[in-house]
Amino acid sequence: MQEYHRQALEVGRKVARIIALALDLDVDFFDKMEILGDPIASLRLLHYNGQVSDPSKGLFGAGAHSDFGLITLLATDDVLALQLCKDKDAKPQKWEYVAPLKGAFIVNLGDMLERWSNCTFKSTLHRVIGSGQDRYSIAFFVEPNGDCIVDCLPSCKSETNPPRYPPISCMSYMSKRYKETHNLISFEQH
Repeated sequence: MQEYHRQALEVGRKVARIIALALDLDVDFFDKMEILGDPIASLRLLHYNGQVSDPSKGLFGAGAHSDFGLITLLATDDVLALQLCKDKDAKPQKWEYVAPLKGAFIVNLGDMLERWSNCTFKSTLHRVIGSGQDRYSIAFFVEPNGDCIVDCLPSCKSETNPPRYPPISCMSYMSKRYKETHNLISFEQH
């Protein structure tokens, strides 16, 4: 498990380099010690039992959500169940299945990246639709160092596109989001 974690983190750093280039930043922007030098990287093993979802009744393997952090790498088995919504602001939302690809990661962009990029990148709204088959996946969440300040990136703001969000530390942001979601969990440092 430790070797998987180490290798997944290296993949996460490579994805961050691609994101940096896409945002007209130096390729190693996210590699800085204060950003991904000592990241918060966690692994979650997921099992969805063989129940059948019924979206019309609000029954899902996992309801619609976006991940809080920078990026999520998702390794899945071969069961078709993950759906994403390319335009989360659309009414009605249009959902598409993401076909599993053996040996590949699905990369979800997180809410923190949306904030950091001033909405240049949108976080990935996704859900799981149970088909009656058991489904297994491994989610690897990549977040910056806890004390990293998430502030609008220089290439993502201008006079006509000012920052939409104030600066915030990664830990404060994650704690705020967990509290909003779970209302009882606190990651505040004492």
